[in-house]
Amino acid sequence: MFRWTPRPEAERQNIMILRIIIGSLAGGGLGFAYYKLVGCSTGTSPLTSNTFNSTLYGIVVWALVAISFH
Repeated sequence: MFRWTPRPEAERQNIMILRIIIGSLAGGGLGFAYYKLVGCSTGTSPLTSNTFNSTLYGIVVWALVAISFH
């Protein structure tokens, strides 16, 4: 019986996409946790005074960290 196996390039691409997704989810969670636990109470910090900004920053940073690992 013929068994199809994915090409190594496609497999590496799938692993990279999975890393980006996992890194983004972890970063979003960490960014939100940072806002809740440490966040700026006076509203002067543009990063930690808003839930959206803090979560988005976490997503972007951790996605870039995930991409940097080969």
